[in-house]
Amino acid sequence: MTARPVSLGLRANAAQFSLLVGLNALVGAMVGLERSVLPLVGKRDFHLGSDVSILSFVVAFGAAKAVTNLAAGVLADRVGRKRLLVAGWLFALPVPALIGLAPSWWLIVVANLFLGVNQGLAWSMTVVMKIDLAGPARRGLALGLNESAGYLGVAATAFLTGAAATTVAPRTVIWVVAAVTAVAGSLVSIVFVRDTGEHVAHEQRADESDGGAHNPVLRACAQAGLVNNLNDALAWGLAPLYLAAHGASVRQIALVAGVYPGVWGIAQLATGWLSDLVGRKPLIVLGMLVQAAGLGLLVAGDARFSFALIAAVLLGLGTALVYPALIAAVSDAVTPQARARAIGLYRFWRDAGFVLGALIAGLAADAVGAGAAIVLVAALTGGSGLWVAATSWTPERPASEPSPGPMSGIATKV
Repeated sequence: MTARPVSLGLRANAAQFSLLVGLNALVGAMVGLERSVLPLVGKRDFHLGSDVSILSFVVAFGAAKAVTNLAAGVLADRVGRKRLLVAGWLFALPVPALIGLAPSWWLIVVANLFLGVNQGLAWSMTVVMKIDLAGPARRGLALGLNESAGYLGVAATAFLTGAAATTVAPRTVIWVVAAVTAVAGSLVSIVFVRDTGEHVAHEQRADESDGGAHNPVLRACAQAGLVNNLNDALAWGLAPLYLAAHGASVRQIALVAGVYPGVWGIAQLATGWLSDLVGRKPLIVLGMLVQAAGLGLLVAGDARFSFALIAAVLLGLGTALVYPALIAAVSDAVTPQARARAIGLYRFWRDAGFVLGALIAGLAADAVGAGAAIVLVAALTGGSGLWVAATSWTPERPASEPSPGPMSGIATKV
């Protein structure tokens, strides 16, 4: 039997690439289930009085995801992309039962440890596999499509669970939808996904660089990713409590919680492609500053619903500018063989932001109030953008398209 020829590019790998896009929407849906209602469950069902206690589920999720990202980067070439993807979905299977049956909050925290491992393996592998398939010429576009699908999945389930929670018990909504999603993701990964290791080897053979990485760029990307997820942890865990304390209904909170990742998801369809044209750095700087403005507006508007919606739009747009550009910039800076490890390390630091964000937001909110905690995170976000602006952004490694075609010869800009 003749081996299937390996070629790079979105068109050449359209079927597998599209399958991975759809699969990442399911990955995002798993975490979106908690976005609008789980902090309220902690306060209302488990009677937790401390914001730090409530945000402990975000700490557990972020710590598990960060460490798993690091391991996934190291293991991707040894174990194989597909095997890690399947393992990620298998870790999702206990999550519905743990959330649905938990008699105390600590089991909700345990469920989020499993969810963090699921996200660290499954999302990491969909990211790496799409980059493997796309090749260097359309890396930003590929990442934009990947992240768009994932965060539209987050947005859809964040809104739907919040809306359904007005008539059905919130935990029931979460575990039922989580069970369906986890089973579907597992089956698709096992039956239909193909490993992309041969694509990496094919691209590496045509790579003429010395393998050196641009350390200032990688450091700038790592800190920006960390701060980005630091403010995302605040939006996930503290913002619903802040809005509820100012009189927002569950439906209004669900709408705000859905608009933020919804704008984030849709806008990435354009921002990933745009980063291929104008470079990564301008989008990262602008995105961090727009996020800071959105957080500031939430407090300046005293959490009024109209201001909260605008803040959610700004936060989503800013994150859309940042997210695909950061991963693309890391990928630009290393050789194909080093890519999985570099992305795993970047995603480790980025998702450590969930841990720091939950701790900073929770401790600051308990000490000086939620409004002051949000302002503090807004200031950190703006400062992160200025760090990137001050970084000397050297041109990317020489990139070549290994196989001729409609996308060959187009170098990715940085």
